[in-house]
Amino acid sequence: MKHIKVPLTIFFLLGLCACGATIGSSPTPGPTISPTVTPTPTATPIPPAVIVNGEEISQAEFDTELARYQQSQTGMGNTVSTETARQTVMKDTVDTLLLAQGASTYGYTVDDATLQSRIDKLTSQVGGAGALKAWEAAHSYTDVDFRSELRRQIAAAWMRNRVTASVPANADQVHVKQILLYNANDAQQALGDLQSGTTFDNLAAQYDPVTKGDLGWFPRGYLPDPAIETAAFALQPGQYSAIIQDETGYHILYLVERDPARPLSSDALLTLQASALQDWLAQRRKESTITYAP
Repeated sequence: MKHIKVPLTIFFLLGLCACGATIGSSPTPGPTISPTVTPTPTATPIPPAVIVNGEEISQAEFDTELARYQQSQTGMGNTVSTETARQTVMKDTVDTLLLAQGASTYGYTVDDATLQSRIDKLTSQVGGAGALKAWEAAHSYTDVDFRSELRRQIAAAWMRNRVTASVPANADQVHVKQILLYNANDAQQALGDLQSGTTFDNLAAQYDPVTKGDLGWFPRGYLPDPAIETAAFALQPGQYSAIIQDETGYHILYLVERDPARPLSSDALLTLQASALQDWLAQRRKESTITYAP
């Protein structure tokens, strides 16, 4: 843990001896004065910004990272409040530590050769050692800080890749169409038409001539609304659902077909990988000891 560097204060001890003696007589001792000792001030420790399973991020390190984030957001034309920026940087900081620590539990360490290889690659990418030094200076990195942060990021990336690689490329998926309406009366009318024998395709084309209500294929965990997803996976091919209301409107779903091991689209795979990573981090947070600065 780092401490504030406080210069030592030098204290002088003054001893006074008063001698009032006549010639030939023995000196008469004066009063004894005890030296006054002023306690040396002790350095005041700076609380770390956060401690994750015993690993500290100093307040100075956090503040520097916060400044980098704010600088990057300003450069992109984004306006972010200080509190939002703090929360974002703190979450990213803790997530990175958890991932790097997770890599360590699997025996992965970033040795000096790996670190130097990555630095050499970065040096080449930015246009040479001078350009990399200029980048470090522009982002308030010392060489030591940069190497330390890069080592942590490499370990975190290794763990992140391990988690996302656990998501299979194939999954149980459904091909669904829908009729989406924006008030309850229209939804009831559409449901009544279906019950009266109107085909789903014809009715869907009336309400959406462009896409004809086709949502395509998707796996579990892909849609933002779990109620729609649950209803879709409860259907059998050729069945339509009851009316499902959410913040978008009123949905009637139709299951076209289902495949228990269909290859995921790139978008669906990325979505499931992101979900797996967030689930992993949430579990690690529950299992970890995380202490924030007061």
